[in-house]
Amino acid sequence: MNKLTEIPSNSFQFIHTADIHLDSPMRGLARYEGVALDRIRLATRDAFVELIDRTVDARPNFVIIAGDLYDGDWTDFNTGLFFVGQMSKLRQHGIRAYVLYGNHDAHSQLTRKLGLPENVSEFDHRSVETHVIEKLDVALHGRSYPKREVRENLCTAYPSPKQDMFNIGVLHTGLGGLGGHANYAPCALDELINKGYDYWALGHVHTRQVLNERPHIVFPGNLQGRHINEEGSRSASLVTVEHGQVTQMEEWECDVVRWYKLTVPVDNCETYDQISAAVGEKLSNLLATNDRNRVCAVRVQLTGDTPMHGKLLASTDVLTAEIRASSLDVGGEAVWIEKVEVLTNPLRTDLKELATHETLADLQALLGGSLEDPELLQRIEQEFSILASKLPIEFKSDMESNEDSYSQLILDSKNSDLLTRVLERVTYEISIEERDAS
Repeated sequence: MNKLTEIPSNSFQFIHTADIHLDSPMRGLARYEGVALDRIRLATRDAFVELIDRTVDARPNFVIIAGDLYDGDWTDFNTGLFFVGQMSKLRQHGIRAYVLYGNHDAHSQLTRKLGLPENVSEFDHRSVETHVIEKLDVALHGRSYPKREVRENLCTAYPSPKQDMFNIGVLHTGLGGLGGHANYAPCALDELINKGYDYWALGHVHTRQVLNERPHIVFPGNLQGRHINEEGSRSASLVTVEHGQVTQMEEWECDVVRWYKLTVPVDNCETYDQISAAVGEKLSNLLATNDRNRVCAVRVQLTGDTPMHGKLLASTDVLTAEIRASSLDVGGEAVWIEKVEVLTNPLRTDLKELATHETLADLQALLGGSLEDPELLQRIEQEFSILASKLPIEFKSDMESNEDSYSQLILDSKNSDLLTRVLERVTYEISIEERDAS
């Protein structure tokens, strides 16, 4: 934890965080058990507790939450009670909090509400509101979302900066669709720079980015990664202001679960045991650089040209179980294998041998040609879309955790990927059959 530090007079500190998503559901965990999974399920809450505990220890003057505190409407009041409890910790140490609501927790999204401690100020959803901290000469300007999809530029209604004050703009924005996020409350970087504020506390984009300095325009990123596409550290910012200028911005890593994609070459592996050993070595190296109090959620990606290619494609469940067992031996509950992806290739000699079989060559040509035939792909898409529309919702939900399965490829209309997978699988099955018969 950060120790309480002295800062010069005429100076102050604040925390900038966003996209906390309390009680956010983690996809694909229902079928698994274990201590690591329990920690992953509670990760967004635990990361927020880590932030508040460090805040209490460091004693900044205030905290800014720039949207998406909640992941959506509460299923019950426990989420609200949890937040009230954390804000009460800040109140006991004289730390204020300023909360803006974004697209996930917009006014129209939340049907339940609890009274908050007196140290918490919320930005209004009907118009831009300014909160002034007189003793610090700070003015915070912001507007919460009235509804989930805000398509208008909210920035244009933000007021001119207050004279002789440090002006902070709090805004939940896609900033032109940055990072592939939905372009809610769209605006341009130059628009923010020219507003005349000293700091823009942004939210919505989940990857940490400092887009400009003086004025500082900052996305702190989300506090806790929630799936494999949110790899690496997740954090908040401790900002120090001296004599009206940002002099320091410290990144606070608060995530309690960290997601990784781990590439493991298996070119020289000929057995499952050798593959498990190769994965175990990579996991050991990863754990050596990780805080042992943090869970590593890992997607293992097997690569290389290997004689095991066909077997790996045909037995992913067995392979995954073997690698999960290996990970428990290496890291215990400090590591969890989210998925094993087979990204290997067959040996060139195997491909040459298989191509000599007339039947197999014809089948390969048919499937390979279909990948280059847009009319055939369109017909496949039409047929599969009819099939997908008839599937029960329970089946579709079960497929979310297995995004590269045949079923999910159909649901996602990834027809080229589907045909490639079928080609690989048929190639392997026929080759085994013909070899056994010889």
